[in-house]
Amino acid sequence: MNDEEWSIQQVARIAGTTSRTLRHYDDIGLLAPSRLGYNGYRYYDRAALVRLQRILLLRELGLGLPQIADVLARETSEAEALEAHLAWLRQEQNRLARQIASVATTIRALRGEEPVMAEQMFDGFDHTQYKEEVENRWGAEAYAAGDRWWRSLSAEDKEAWQRRTADLGRDWIALAESGAAPDSPEAQELARRHVEWLSGVPGTPAASGGDAKAYVIGLGEMYVADPRFGTHYATSEGGTAGAEFVRDALRVYAEANL
Repeated sequence: MNDEEWSIQQVARIAGTTSRTLRHYDDIGLLAPSRLGYNGYRYYDRAALVRLQRILLLRELGLGLPQIADVLARETSEAEALEAHLAWLRQEQNRLARQIASVATTIRALRGEEPVMAEQMFDGFDHTQYKEEVENRWGAEAYAAGDRWWRSLSAEDKEAWQRRTADLGRDWIALAESGAAPDSPEAQELARRHVEWLSGVPGTPAASGGDAKAYVIGLGEMYVADPRFGTHYATSEGGTAGAEFVRDALRVYAEANL
């Protein structure tokens, strides 16, 4: 470390965030500036930037600010924390690569280029890897109920669920690319289907009579913040436009119906 430091405006620009967000992080005790200038301006050193990187990485995983504060409070070494996160990213990269290969294999099989191998069709779709993430967001019982439900399904039922999920994602992308508005009848019908799909998973607030409205709106925000979902709902334009369309449509639906 050295004495180099950056103003709040410089940090906001470098990190792709806003000065307002950084001030909010300071107000709630999540990220304090390394010092205040004589004029009250906030300045950040490298240690503060490393902490900010951790915060933004955890935000991309969909964690709320209170959860992020708890995670950071438990960690004593920033380097070890980043190494753990890097390991997770590499694991996720490997899983996505396996999913890509799996889907590519299925496409070739459907085109008659090679035989269908059932065990290859679901490579990379291990739902148990999200155990800690689900428990952090919605509690251990939510994961346990969902896990029991998933394990109780037959191979045919699991395949049908995967098809339903893929159909829903494909329909979202097609509607987003059509230029429809999030509050259009078509988008709201798709949002209804989406909530119905969510309600089919035991343990989620949508299925258990919890705060379904907050749950659905929160998921919509996560679809944009989490690059895994951004990829799932990506349109031909790329970026998060598709996920943003899903988020906005779900919010309209939740506000009116949940």
